[in-house]
Amino acid sequence: MSRPRNDGPARLLAVVYAIFALSAGARSAFQIATDFDAAPLAYSLSAVAAIVYLLAAACFWRPSARSWRLAVAALVLEFAGVVLVGALSLAAPDLFPEATVWSQFGRGYGFVPLALPVLGLAWLLRPATRAEFAATGP
Repeated sequence: MSRPRNDGPARLLAVVYAIFALSAGARSAFQIATDFDAAPLAYSLSAVAAIVYLLAAACFWRPSARSWRLAVAALVLEFAGVVLVGALSLAAPDLFPEATVWSQFGRGYGFVPLALPVLGLAWLLRPATRAEFAATGP
């Protein structure tokens, strides 16, 4: 008997990503609405992070070959964003007068933004996961 395709790690990742989407989205929406001029880049990047998190959550919640590809792309984008913004926020802090979700590699969120895409990609790239999502090819 096969298990449902959206339980276990997929459901956990979907829930964690949904929580981060809500958190980053609410924070950035408030910051953009009340004080956008203080840190437009930081607040805009937090909004982008929220969109990426929401996309990832949806992909994990409803597995399919298409959602597998979208999830991989979203998590690669997320990881690249965390690394780039994390490095820039340390090397050129004047670019980020206010923190983003990805500042200092997600320090303000317990480094979960750095670990989450790594864990998600490691799980997505497993042959068993690819089979569950019906993902074929490279």
